[in-house]
Amino acid sequence: MSVKQISVFLENKPGALYAMTGVLAQHKVDMRAFSLAETSDFGIARMIVSDIYAATTILREAGYVHSISEVLAVSVPDVPGGLNKILHVLTDAGVNVEYMYVFPGSAGSSAYMVFRVTDIPAAEAALTARKIELVSQDAIERV
Repeated sequence: MSVKQISVFLENKPGALYAMTGVLAQHKVDMRAFSLAETSDFGIARMIVSDIYAATTILREAGYVHSISEVLAVSVPDVPGGLNKILHVLTDAGVNVEYMYVFPGSAGSSAYMVFRVTDIPAAEAALTARKIELVSQDAIERV
């Protein structure tokens, strides 16, 4: 039950991020989750959006270099050790976490973590076996 993440490559200069988010805002694409990583020359904006097709079409038409990748979105209880429990399951399954970021869930109940892992099927199987809730693309689009 993976979800689609868009990665947009941006020049590392003032206004580049503003311009890209402006294009999405102008077309009413809602970013559900967002992460920004940088190097000295460029940045990578990673996002989960309300409408993957619309967002990728808009970005392409605006000239942004981007890619789509599969990631897992996992509901993490908002309690001490909630993330640690998820990481324990992935570690026991031998699944490496390449990167992750968070976005808010329902107030006070949970957060959603986006995980880029080395083996999505193994991660899904391990998490599901431990009754850890995976979040679907449809659910994210409805949030």
